[in-house]
Amino acid sequence: MTRVNATEEHDVILGLGAKKRLAFMFETVQHYKQVWILNDDDGCVMLTNEDDDCVPVWPTREFAQAWATGDWEGCTPKAIPTNDWFSRWTPGLEEDDLLIAVFPTEEDDGTILFPDEFERQLKTPKKKY
Repeated sequence: MTRVNATEEHDVILGLGAKKRLAFMFETVQHYKQVWILNDDDGCVMLTNEDDDCVPVWPTREFAQAWATGDWEGCTPKAIPTNDWFSRWTPGLEEDDLLIAVFPTEEDDGTILFPDEFERQLKTPKKKY
């Protein structure tokens, strides 16, 4: 049995539909206990989806870094431990009326969730994507 190299695996995961990427996101975050964002000099990168402002999140440094192109080329990935996410980020995002864009790719904005919904799903054990 041969092992798929990291680049091929990365490409396969990026090619999954939003629903399967969402499952991969939750499984990975539950395993490593961290959520990845992109930061620039002004703080956390934001996206606008229709009329909503969203914070994009990724399951690993590599996926976040791969998204840091074009307007976000100067951004750096930052890990947020899930305990910090639950205690500070969820309440802060709710207070600021921000949504979460889960695992966006170049092709789509990912799955858009409310902060409490994202947290609830992070705390629920997931099946393999």
